[in-house]
Amino acid sequence: MSTAAAPTIRTGTVLADLLPSSRTRDIALVVGGAALTGIAAQISVPVYGSPVPISGQTFAALLVGTALGARRGFLSLALYVVAGVAGVPWFAQATSGYAMPSFGYVLGMLLASTVVGALARRGADRSMARMAGTMALGSLIIYAVGVPYLALATGMTLSAAVAKGLVPFLIGDALKAALAMGALPTAWKLIGRKG
Repeated sequence: MSTAAAPTIRTGTVLADLLPSSRTRDIALVVGGAALTGIAAQISVPVYGSPVPISGQTFAALLVGTALGARRGFLSLALYVVAGVAGVPWFAQATSGYAMPSFGYVLGMLLASTVVGALARRGADRSMARMAGTMALGSLIIYAVGVPYLALATGMTLSAAVAKGLVPFLIGDALKAALAMGALPTAWKLIGRKG
C-alpha cells in the first residue's frame, strides 16, 4: 500500500498558481481579473459632497493582485485601465475615460495590485495579520495616487481632497480588509487540508 505525499505549497506560490499551468490559464486569469474589477466597480454608492463614490473596485483590484500575483495582477489591472480609457463603461458608476476626478484611484489600483501581488508571493496572504497589513498597504497606495490626482483634477486643496477623497472611505476599507483577512488565509487552509 503506497501513500502519496501531500503536495507542499511553498512561499512563492499564489492561489492562481495552483491551477494547471498554461498560457491559456494566464490569459483567462488576466481577463477574468479585469472583468471582476469592472463588475465590482458597478457596486457603487455616491458619497455626498465627493466626486468619488464608494465602490467594490478597490476590493476587487487588491483581491486580483493578491490571488494572481504581481505580474498577472498588473496585467489584469492594466487591461482594466486601458479598456476603460478606450470606452468600456466599467469604471465606477458605469463610467469610462480618463477625464474624471477619480481616475487617479484607478491608476493607484494598478500599482497597488502589483505590490500586493508581490507580497502574496512572499506569503502575505497566508495569515490574517499579514493579510491585514497587505490590504492596508494596498489601500494606502491607492490613496497616495488618487487623492493628489483628485486635488489636481478638481482644483481642491490637498486637505479638501483628503476630506472628500479619503476620510469617507476609511470605514469601508476596514470592512474590505476584514473580508480579505478572512477569505484568503481561509482559502489557503482549505487547500492545505485537501492536499
